[in-house]
Amino acid sequence: PPRRPREPSSHGPAAAVEHSSAAERTTAGARASVRGRMGKSKSKGAKFAAVKKIISKKTIKKYKDEVLDPRKKHTEKEKLGRNVPQVSSALFFSYNMALGPPYRVIVDTNFINFSIQNKLDLEKGMMDCLYAKCTPCITDCVMAELEKLGQKYRVALRIAKDPRFQRLACTHKGTYADDCIVERITQHKCYIVATCDRDLKRRIRKVPGVPIM
Repeated sequence: PPRRPREPSSHGPAAAVEHSSAAERTTAGARASVRGRMGKSKSKGAKFAAVKKIISKKTIKKYKDEVLDPRKKHTEKEKLGRNVPQVSSALFFSYNMALGPPYRVIVDTNFINFSIQNKLDLEKGMMDCLYAKCTPCITDCVMAELEKLGQKYRVALRIAKDPRFQRLACTHKGTYADDCIVERITQHKCYIVATCDRDLKRRIRKVPGVPIM
Protein backbone atom coordinates (compact mmCIF):
# COMPACT_ATOMS: atom_id res chain seq x y z
CA PRO A 1 0.00 0.00 0.00
CA PRO A 2 1.14 3.61 -0.64
CA ARG A 3 2.65 5.47 2.30
CA ARG A 4 0.66 8.23 3.97
CA PRO A 5 2.20 11.70 4.08
CA ARG A 6 3.73 12.52 7.42
CA GLU A 7 1.69 14.94 9.59
CA PRO A 8 3.58 17.94 10.99
CA SER A 9 4.45 17.41 14.60
CA SER A 10 3.13 19.76 17.27
CA HIS A 11 6.61 20.10 18.80
CA GLY A 12 8.45 21.61 15.79
CA PRO A 13 9.62 25.23 15.22
CA ALA A 14 6.57 26.07 13.01
CA ALA A 15 4.22 25.07 15.84
CA ALA A 16 6.15 27.32 18.24
CA VAL A 17 5.71 30.31 15.89
CA GLU A 18 1.96 29.63 15.62
CA HIS A 19 1.61 29.39 19.41
CA SER A 20 3.44 32.70 19.94
CA SER A 21 1.33 34.56 17.31
CA ALA A 22 -1.89 33.21 18.86
CA ALA A 23 -0.72 34.35 22.30
CA GLU A 24 0.08 37.83 20.94
CA ARG A 25 -3.38 38.05 19.37
CA THR A 26 -5.11 37.15 22.63
CA THR A 27 -3.07 39.70 24.63
CA ALA A 28 -3.76 42.44 22.02
CA GLY A 29 -7.51 41.63 22.10
CA ALA A 30 -7.54 41.74 25.89
CA ARG A 31 -5.76 45.13 25.92
CA ALA A 32 -8.23 46.55 23.35
CA SER A 33 -11.23 45.36 25.36
CA VAL A 34 -9.78 46.88 28.55
CA ARG A 35 -9.15 50.19 26.76
CA GLY A 36 -12.68 50.16 25.36
CA ARG A 37 -14.13 49.60 28.80
CA MET A 38 -12.02 52.35 30.30
CA GLY A 39 -13.07 54.77 27.56
CA LYS A 40 -16.74 53.93 28.03
CA SER A 41 -16.54 54.32 31.78
CA LYS A 42 -14.74 57.65 31.41
CA SER A 43 -17.29 59.02 28.96
CA LYS A 44 -20.16 57.85 31.16
CA GLY A 45 -18.60 59.51 34.14
CA ALA A 46 -18.10 62.77 32.26
CA LYS A 47 -21.69 62.83 30.99
CA PHE A 48 -23.11 62.01 34.42
CA ALA A 49 -20.99 64.73 36.02
CA ALA A 50 -22.10 67.28 33.41
CA VAL A 51 -25.79 66.51 33.96
CA LYS A 52 -25.33 66.58 37.71
CA LYS A 53 -23.60 69.95 37.45
CA ILE A 54 -26.45 71.47 35.42
CA ILE A 55 -29.30 70.23 37.64
CA SER A 56 -27.97 71.18 41.03
CA LYS A 57 -29.92 72.20 44.13
CA LYS A 58 -29.21 75.86 43.56
CA THR A 59 -30.66 75.81 40.03
CA ILE A 60 -33.81 73.99 41.24
CA LYS A 61 -34.27 76.52 44.04
CA LYS A 62 -33.72 79.42 41.65
CA TYR A 63 -36.29 77.96 39.23
CA LYS A 64 -38.83 77.57 42.04
CA ASP A 65 -38.27 81.12 43.29
CA GLU A 66 -38.38 82.79 39.87
CA VAL A 67 -40.94 80.73 37.93
CA LEU A 68 -43.13 78.74 40.31
CA ASP A 69 -43.65 81.38 43.01
CA PRO A 70 -47.38 82.37 42.86
CA ARG A 71 -46.87 85.57 44.90
CA LYS A 72 -44.44 86.92 42.32
CA LYS A 73 -46.96 86.30 39.52
CA HIS A 74 -49.63 88.33 41.33
CA THR A 75 -47.28 91.28 41.82
CA GLU A 76 -46.33 91.21 38.12
CA LYS A 77 -50.01 91.27 37.13
CA GLU A 78 -50.61 94.26 39.40
CA LYS A 79 -47.70 96.16 37.86
CA LEU A 80 -49.03 95.80 34.28
CA GLY A 81 -51.33 98.71 33.41
CA ARG A 82 -54.37 98.33 31.19
CA ASN A 83 -54.03 99.85 27.74
CA VAL A 84 -57.50 101.41 27.39
CA PRO A 85 -57.82 103.98 24.57
CA GLN A 86 -59.10 107.35 25.75
CA VAL A 87 -62.52 108.28 24.36
CA SER A 88 -62.69 111.66 22.64
CA SER A 89 -64.63 114.38 24.47
CA ALA A 90 -66.24 115.33 21.13
CA LEU A 91 -68.25 112.08 21.09
CA PHE A 92 -71.71 111.81 22.65
CA PHE A 93 -72.00 108.01 22.52
CA SER A 94 -71.44 107.44 18.76
CA TYR A 95 -72.53 110.96 17.75
CA ASN A 96 -69.64 113.29 16.91
CA MET A 97 -70.45 116.79 18.21
CA ALA A 98 -67.25 118.30 16.75
CA LEU A 99 -68.58 117.96 13.19
CA GLY A 100 -70.44 120.95 11.80
CA PRO A 101 -70.38 123.42 8.91
CA PRO A 102 -68.02 124.47 7.43
CA TYR A 103 -67.00 120.80 7.09
CA ARG A 104 -63.31 119.95 6.75
CA VAL A 105 -62.86 117.05 4.33
CA ILE A 106 -59.51 115.21 4.06
CA VAL A 107 -59.05 114.17 0.42
CA ASP A 108 -57.20 110.98 -0.61
CA THR A 109 -55.16 110.42 -3.81
CA ASN A 110 -57.66 108.06 -5.46
CA PHE A 111 -60.59 110.38 -4.59
CA ILE A 112 -58.97 113.16 -6.66
CA ASN A 113 -58.38 110.71 -9.54
CA PHE A 114 -62.01 109.52 -9.31
CA SER A 115 -63.29 113.11 -9.51
CA ILE A 116 -61.12 113.72 -12.62
CA GLN A 117 -62.40 110.54 -14.31
CA ASN A 118 -66.05 111.51 -13.66
CA LYS A 119 -65.41 115.23 -14.47
CA LEU A 120 -66.56 116.48 -11.06
CA ASP A 121 -65.53 119.70 -9.32
CA LEU A 122 -64.40 118.60 -5.85
CA GLU A 123 -65.64 121.54 -3.78
CA LYS A 124 -68.96 121.87 -5.64
CA GLY A 125 -69.57 118.10 -5.39
CA MET A 126 -68.90 118.16 -1.63
CA MET A 127 -71.33 121.07 -1.13
CA ASP A 128 -74.00 119.24 -3.18
CA CYS A 129 -73.48 116.16 -0.99
CA LEU A 130 -73.55 117.85 2.45
CA TYR A 131 -75.68 120.98 1.68
CA ALA A 132 -73.15 123.12 3.54
CA LYS A 133 -69.84 124.90 3.02
CA CYS A 134 -66.91 122.48 2.76
CA THR A 135 -63.15 123.01 2.98
CA PRO A 136 -61.12 120.30 1.17
CA CYS A 137 -57.97 119.44 3.15
CA ILE A 138 -54.89 117.71 1.76
CA THR A 139 -51.95 116.34 3.75
CA ASP A 140 -48.26 116.48 2.86
CA CYS A 141 -48.28 112.68 2.42
CA VAL A 142 -51.00 112.82 -0.25
CA MET A 143 -49.07 115.56 -2.08
CA ALA A 144 -45.90 113.45 -1.92
CA GLU A 145 -47.82 110.44 -3.31
CA LEU A 146 -49.11 112.49 -6.25
CA GLU A 147 -45.62 113.82 -6.97
CA LYS A 148 -44.21 110.27 -6.94
CA LEU A 149 -46.84 109.03 -9.43
CA GLY A 150 -45.29 111.24 -12.12
CA GLN A 151 -46.62 112.73 -15.37
CA LYS A 152 -49.67 110.47 -15.57
CA TYR A 153 -51.21 112.20 -12.53
CA ARG A 154 -50.09 115.77 -13.26
CA VAL A 155 -53.74 116.97 -13.51
CA ALA A 156 -54.47 115.55 -10.04
CA LEU A 157 -51.36 117.30 -8.69
CA ARG A 158 -52.50 120.60 -10.24
CA ILE A 159 -55.93 120.22 -8.57
CA ALA A 160 -54.26 119.37 -5.22
CA LYS A 161 -52.27 122.63 -5.44
CA ASP A 162 -55.50 124.66 -5.73
CA PRO A 163 -55.44 127.60 -3.24
CA ARG A 164 -58.95 126.65 -2.05
CA PHE A 165 -57.49 123.42 -0.59
CA GLN A 166 -56.22 123.67 2.99
CA ARG A 167 -52.76 122.12 3.40
CA LEU A 168 -52.20 119.98 6.52
CA ALA A 169 -48.57 119.60 7.62
CA CYS A 170 -47.24 116.15 8.61
CA THR A 171 -44.72 115.76 11.44
CA HIS A 172 -44.17 111.98 11.18
CA LYS A 173 -41.54 110.07 9.17
CA GLY A 174 -42.36 108.49 5.80
CA THR A 175 -44.94 109.37 3.17
CA TYR A 176 -47.57 106.60 3.49
CA ALA A 177 -50.86 108.50 3.23
CA ASP A 178 -53.19 105.85 4.73
CA ASP A 179 -51.33 105.68 8.07
CA CYS A 180 -51.11 109.47 8.16
CA ILE A 181 -54.87 109.94 7.63
CA VAL A 182 -55.85 107.26 10.18
CA GLU A 183 -53.50 108.73 12.80
CA ARG A 184 -54.86 112.24 12.21
CA ILE A 185 -58.55 111.29 12.47
CA THR A 186 -57.85 109.22 15.61
CA GLN A 187 -56.33 112.28 17.32
CA HIS A 188 -58.76 114.91 15.93
CA LYS A 189 -62.44 114.06 15.34
CA CYS A 190 -63.24 117.20 13.33
CA TYR A 191 -62.67 115.69 9.85
CA ILE A 192 -64.62 113.82 7.18
CA VAL A 193 -62.48 111.50 5.03
CA ALA A 194 -63.09 111.41 1.26
CA THR A 195 -61.65 108.18 -0.18
CA CYS A 196 -62.41 105.32 -2.60
CA ASP A 197 -59.80 102.96 -1.14
CA ARG A 198 -61.38 99.81 0.38
CA ASP A 199 -58.57 99.10 2.84
CA LEU A 200 -58.56 102.69 4.11
CA LYS A 201 -62.36 102.62 4.48
CA ARG A 202 -62.10 99.41 6.52
CA ARG A 203 -59.56 101.06 8.83
CA ILE A 204 -61.58 104.28 9.19
CA ARG A 205 -64.76 102.36 10.14
CA LYS A 206 -62.94 101.08 13.24
CA VAL A 207 -62.50 104.70 14.44
CA PRO A 208 -65.80 105.88 15.99
CA GLY A 209 -67.38 109.19 14.94
CA VAL A 210 -65.52 109.71 11.64
CA PRO A 211 -67.73 109.80 8.50
CA ILE A 212 -66.54 108.58 5.07
CA MET A 213 -67.42 110.40 1.85
